[in-house]
Amino acid sequence: MSTLKADAKASGTFKLGGDLTVNRLGFGAMRLTGQGIWGEPKDPEEARKVLRRAIELGINFIDTADSYGPEVSERLIGEALYPYAAGVIVATKGGLTRQGPDQWLPVGRPEYLHQQLEMSLRRLRRERIDLYQLHRIDPKVPVEESLGVLTKLQKAGKIRHIGLSEVSVEEIERARKSAEIVSVQNRYNISDRAHESVLEYCERESIAFIPWFPVASGKLAKPEGPLADAAKRHQASVAQLSLAWLLHRSPVMLPIPGTSSVQHLEENVAAAALKLDEPEWREIENSVTKAAGASA
Repeated sequence: MSTLKADAKASGTFKLGGDLTVNRLGFGAMRLTGQGIWGEPKDPEEARKVLRRAIELGINFIDTADSYGPEVSERLIGEALYPYAAGVIVATKGGLTRQGPDQWLPVGRPEYLHQQLEMSLRRLRRERIDLYQLHRIDPKVPVEESLGVLTKLQKAGKIRHIGLSEVSVEEIERARKSAEIVSVQNRYNISDRAHESVLEYCERESIAFIPWFPVASGKLAKPEGPLADAAKRHQASVAQLSLAWLLHRSPVMLPIPGTSSVQHLEENVAAAALKLDEPEWREIENSVTKAAGASA
């Protein structure tokens, strides 16, 4: 359907932490695992091909976590991409434990985070993690304690930059009293903008906003929905339109769509070339808002 060229460089760049230049359209490696983000993928070699193809397509920002698998995603990245090409930035996360498929529990104890950082370094075959994100704030552990160990590891040269995941503006502000925070990873897409205030805060503070679940889903993305209509007009898919909107929405936005298919990867990356003018985007946003209100 789409005639767009797949090149992540078309997404523009952002300086992560002020010193790491990344192409804004990255790759999220959560889906390179088994069902429920648990265990090995059905086709490990295809997963490695996806990672290598991502780099060929200009992606230089890869996001993962120790809990994806667990351990599986990080290990595959190390196997597929080591030795890393110049300029490839790898972000990972620690602080969520796994009890089974689709089961997640936060653990933010300093000794646990230290252990997980060391294991991530080993699996990724890196001497330093470019961006290490606290996957969740553990309600049982003061965030100052969790970030305290990360800042110590940062001073030791094992972490370059620190980020947060699934947080409010108030939590970011509290965290920034203990560590320099360069990124926030929250759920966000054109049909789910609950974290709009967090995005606006990140814009004001020049903090990267990394939207997980970046592609619209549900009724708004169905064949009769407003996104499907707009995508058809532009000879694109709903996923491509969703990603292009994110890139348009904010200069601090770093979408990280994930997939276990090379073909799907190429389609996602092609979204970087999809350009609409401001009135068109406004019309799409209004139609999505209207449809969401009607279905509420």
